Amino acid sequence: MLDEFLHEPQIAYFSMEIALHDEIPTYAGGLGVLAGDTLRSAADLDVPMVAVTLVSRAGYFRQEIDAQGRQVERDDAWEPQKFADPLGAKIALTMQGREVWVRSWLYTVRGLRGHRRPVILLDTDVDENRDEDREITHRLYGGDEAYRLKQEIVLGIGGVRMLHALGFRIRQYHLNEGHSALLALELLRRFSRSAEEAGNGSIYDIPRVRELCNFTSHTPVEAAHDQFSYDLVRRIMGDLIDLNQLEALAGPDRLNMTRLALNLSEYVNGVGRRHAEMSQRSFPGYRIHAIANGVHPSAWTCQSVERLYDKWLPGWRHEPELLIRVDQVPNEGLWEAHLSAKRALVARVHATTGIALDPEMPILAFARRMTAYKRPDLLFYDLKRLQRIARTQPFQLVVAGKAHPRDEGGKQLIETLIRHCRDLAGVIPMVFLPNYGMAQALDVVSGADVWLNTPLPPLEASGTSGMKAAFNGVPSLSVLDGWWIDGCIEGVTGWAIGNDSQSSEGEDAASLYEKLETKVLPLYRTNPNEWVTVMKGAIGKNASYFNSHRMMRRYATEAYIR
Repeated sequence: MLDEFLHEPQIAYFSMEIALHDEIPTYAGGLGVLAGDTLRSAADLDVPMVAVTLVSRAGYFRQEIDAQGRQVERDDAWEPQKFADPLGAKIALTMQGREVWVRSWLYTVRGLRGHRRPVILLDTDVDENRDEDREITHRLYGGDEAYRLKQEIVLGIGGVRMLHALGFRIRQYHLNEGHSALLALELLRRFSRSAEEAGNGSIYDIPRVRELCNFTSHTPVEAAHDQFSYDLVRRIMGDLIDLNQLEALAGPDRLNMTRLALNLSEYVNGVGRRHAEMSQRSFPGYRIHAIANGVHPSAWTCQSVERLYDKWLPGWRHEPELLIRVDQVPNEGLWEAHLSAKRALVARVHATTGIALDPEMPILAFARRMTAYKRPDLLFYDLKRLQRIARTQPFQLVVAGKAHPRDEGGKQLIETLIRHCRDLAGVIPMVFLPNYGMAQALDVVSGADVWLNTPLPPLEASGTSGMKAAFNGVPSLSVLDGWWIDGCIEGVTGWAIGNDSQSSEGEDAASLYEKLETKVLPLYRTNPNEWVTVMKGAIGKNASYFNSHRMMRRYATEAYIR
């Protein structure tokens, strides 16, 4: 079963979440979708890569909205045997002084040209384990701090041991966010004997581990990174590594997973130019590169637009840079392809909510994780002004996104948005689509006319939803943060909210209303040819660059081949 993957050394890509399929809820949001796109591009480009993640049998959660507009979390369990094959190997970890056994499942990602890439799903739900240990890999990002640490032990330490048990030869390890940083401790443990035998006076061969590890950070501020108390670490992990050495690598007060990854990785990168600069300031003394995120070309292009590209830009799936030639595509062809996607979105909205949107009226969409810094409520800062705009230049709104179960602020924002849906009825048709997932996302990013993004700078490390929209010719109206700092060419690829500096919420809202009222809606309503020109700008200047094929080639040449 694994023979085809064992003949050459692999890049081991570790991620707590990976979006593999819409019916496999092993992801919570953008980080997992990016990881899935990375694997899809690795398969398309035949990059020798094996991914490691948790099986997350109980998923993240299925979102429902009750009559009061509150988010309700339901179980979203899946059965691995329906999508993956069981593997024979089992490995043991020591937690709280007892053995915890881990088995694995194989899911295979198939590329456009038939190449396949393996994903190893780690699973503690085995007969040998206690009930509490069987549940370690059940719920993505669930439980308390101890549960999270156990999950990260299974991912990092268990993942390295499982790859070894399955016969993989690893040339490089890629840590996708700090959740997997404990893999470097397992490598230190493995290489400690070699260091002693070499007689170099070192207990742990840190240079050797650093040479093997690459680390990608996705969070711009240190406070958001996983940290664990050393009392908890000692209680659960025991003496896997000398505590003094661990404190030197991960911080003197708490085990900071980002510090650990930084100190044990030779290549470190942020996910965009601004994010790398922010990370460099947050973590002085480390060299942090910038590799901009991207999205998978064919996974995030709707069928009607795919057919158009196939006809006019053959080869774009493998070389998305060919989209720079989008001017060869007839305007009317692109517009008809978009209208087809828009009708699909209108149909999904009606089937999900019972609300009938008008395909002739512009649709603005906002869909992402619901949390305070994303500011999903910025559009509603001045309801009277928003309504005045809508009365003279009608538009519709589609909103979607989940709040983390423990993010009460995010849940309150969802309630606020649902209330706006009711209060604005009759002036602005507005819907909230529950349980946002991959299939739903494709309909939204392709069927909207404008993609809205309003994060609080500088907290957006990258953001990839606008990149997905660009593949479908949907321009962004966005705050200049994350990827949009580099993707925005005013009036060409979309429009900026505010300027490239921090401003107040009121100033950002005023800029949003001004752009909507004087630039975006008038152009859509009165100049369809120029609107299609902006659509082509989003495709030719953004989709051609912000794709996971370019991202993967950058990782291969700058991080993996050293």
